[in-house]
Amino acid sequence: MRALVVYESMFGNTQAIAQEIGDGIEASMHADVVEVGAAPDIVPRDVTLLVVGGPTHAFSMSWPSTRRDVAGRSPRIISRERGIREWLGALPSLMTTTEAAAFDTRAISRATGSAARAASRRLARLGYPLVSGPTSFRVAGVTGPLAGGELGRARAWGRSVGVEVAARQLSSTTS
Repeated sequence: MRALVVYESMFGNTQAIAQEIGDGIEASMHADVVEVGAAPDIVPRDVTLLVVGGPTHAFSMSWPSTRRDVAGRSPRIISRERGIREWLGALPSLMTTTEAAAFDTRAISRATGSAARAASRRLARLGYPLVSGPTSFRVAGVTGPLAGGELGRARAWGRSVGVEVAARQLSSTTS
């Protein structure tokens, strides 16, 4: 069993959350945590859990234009070229047993939208069964820092998702 965590990050907040999610998943299976620019064009066959995450921009997943706008604010942007919107858009549709989940980071506010919700819908349309509803992690402002307790919550969420998928995989191989 293996998990693939693909993330998009601007200022490092989503990257930190992705790493904690991967560390949580490690309790039940190996997890590779990969920035979207280095992610494979096709999800490898041995991946049993795919987790995708990114920052919420303009109420959803980022666009090339919103990434350019953010890049103008800081010289240190992590995901410059390809975002999770483009990566998911290029994945082939298929029927698969690989389960999936999506997360996002977003500012503490009432009306911010959710990149995770849009990514979850895209994953489901591609044929990935969803193991969890979209999950959001909070940042104190556009550039961060992460709100208190979010790293621990990310690790716990990763552990929970990983354990659920691993249990299902083990029960299907023993039946």
